Amino acid sequence: MIFRKVNPKPYLKQRCIATLIDYGIFLTLCYIYIITFGTETEQGIIQVTGLLTLPIPICWFIYFVMTEAINQSTPGHDICKLKVYKSDASRIGLYDALKRRICDPVDLFIYGIPALITISKSPKHQRLGDMLADTVVCKPSDIEVNEVIF
Repeated sequence: MIFRKVNPKPYLKQRCIATLIDYGIFLTLCYIYIITFGTETEQGIIQVTGLLTLPIPICWFIYFVMTEAINQSTPGHDICKLKVYKSDASRIGLYDALKRRICDPVDLFIYGIPALITISKSPKHQRLGDMLADTVVCKPSDIEVNEVIF
């Protein structure tokens, strides 16, 4: 029988960099989409309306939720060598990734200060989305594996 235990660390710097990379990529994709498919208003603003807005949340879902559920990390987290695990060190699923990411607007509100506070003050170094989904962000080396043979 194999037992896994997660010993998470805050990794504040890496997590901030990963978030900046991820949202930089996502917002760049959104900008390109809006410039390409948007229409210019009388005020000179380019916007997408109606069904043309639908690809933006779909892109968010694919980029953040699907990549985390499949790969246990987004591209930004991959670059920073961080992975998302359940608190018991098992893989996260689609529902866990969605619960985790639904709290992004709250976590990133006011320049990410709520996320920084909860990561530094919580015992497992979780942000609000991690607490909701019972997940932790850590490096694979932070997982302790013990095998017990009967």
